[in-house]
Amino acid sequence: MGESVRAYADQGDAGDADVHEFGQSARGLNWQMMRIAVVLPCYNEAAAVARVVEDFRQALPMAEVHVFDNNSSDDTAVLAEAAGAVVHHVSRPGKGNVVRRMFADVDADIYVLADGDATYHAASASRMIATLVGSDLDMVIGIRVHERHEAYRPGHQWGNRMLTGAMRRIFGGSFSDMLSGYRVLSRRFVKSFPATSHGFEIETELTIHAQELRMPCAEVETPYGVRPEGSESKLRTYSDGWRILSTIVRLFAIERPFRFYSYMALALALLALLLAAPLLVTYVETGQVPRLPTAVLATGIALMAGLSFCAGLILQTVTVGRREVRHLSYLAVGTFSRRRRSDD
Repeated sequence: MGESVRAYADQGDAGDADVHEFGQSARGLNWQMMRIAVVLPCYNEAAAVARVVEDFRQALPMAEVHVFDNNSSDDTAVLAEAAGAVVHHVSRPGKGNVVRRMFADVDADIYVLADGDATYHAASASRMIATLVGSDLDMVIGIRVHERHEAYRPGHQWGNRMLTGAMRRIFGGSFSDMLSGYRVLSRRFVKSFPATSHGFEIETELTIHAQELRMPCAEVETPYGVRPEGSESKLRTYSDGWRILSTIVRLFAIERPFRFYSYMALALALLALLLAAPLLVTYVETGQVPRLPTAVLATGIALMAGLSFCAGLILQTVTVGRREVRHLSYLAVGTFSRRRRSDD
């Protein structure tokens, strides 16, 4: 299957990357000489984890493969260690909690984040890394391209398109597969990422973090396969979809508070006007306000609209300060080319 690279014109020039056969990028950086960590969150993946570890060790022989076992009740940890992975144990349940530990505990220049269910194409990792390093990007997302109906159910595809579209309308950007769990990340992305999510909404947070800091990113098409027999999806379609949508709304309020609370203020103001309009007509005609409770309610809603608008102004100032701190943390870690010069 051919693979294509989609770069974001407003975030970088990944489309110019000329990737050579032995990992030599257009900028003369040999990514095979860098520290590469493959990090795999796993929960009850005994049927697939050994194969995943072996595939990534074959695709990236220079990389260190880390399996983070999230309280599995099967032999996931034992099989992963036997396959050659470094096994870590995370007691707090949820993929977001596992990713937080991954990013805190593993030290590398490049991070390859994938799932331990054997659905992602390990051989695509080298192209994704070369794209990341060749154009000095911070994140490359593997766009899932499936050939079998069972691999990517239509309901999940529709949900992904809906949620990705909602994210794009709110935060901007050109991401097409926000919920993909296959990503290659730079060190400065990882070490500036706050990781506040608990579960499968972590991919949403990763994407919005990149968009809010205006990081250079790209997408690479990768084959998406079917889980091996005995491996079951941990994704709960409706409950996890609701949590992802809630995360988008929550991050909208946190990252774009002025817009969020201005919309709320506008809705409240329109509601207050709708309630007050008949009262105003009656007052003009008779000089009386016969429905006092409605008048009090309309006044209260109008006050809430004003408070919401003021809250948005205040929180926007706080958000700008928080974003500046994250950006400084991001800048504190050098680019690939700068770290190479310092090593030389």
